[in-house]
Amino acid sequence: MEIKEGGTRPTRRAPAEYFTGIVWQDPIIESPPPARLFSSCVSFAPGARTHWHTHPYGQTLYIVSGVGRVQTEGGPIREVRAGDVVWFDAGEKHWHGAAPATGMVHVAMQEAKDGKYVDWAEPVTDAQYAAEIGG
Repeated sequence: MEIKEGGTRPTRRAPAEYFTGIVWQDPIIESPPPARLFSSCVSFAPGARTHWHTHPYGQTLYIVSGVGRVQTEGGPIREVRAGDVVWFDAGEKHWHGAAPATGMVHVAMQEAKDGKYVDWAEPVTDAQYAAEIGG
């Protein structure tokens, strides 16, 4: 057993090469092999979002607070709120982030394949982000 005490692992600013806007990440777990789970608590300022990306075994988001937006490539933008759970299939290209005027916090959970748990792609454009909800 290993216990990571609260406050012993620093919050880090998410890298601008993969995120738009102000995003903070707090690590939850990077499990050692043979386990594959990677998880973090991610806080998005209003309007902040990930770039498009995929996960080799999919991704689960648990929305902790605020209002956010999620979208899979070719699908409508969906609004999410505290208590919602979002599942993206393995290899499904998607993005997620806060609503324009409201911050959002989620717990992100994904598994690594050969040590890699995400493949990043291009930024979500302002026009893509501003598209109509459900449209």
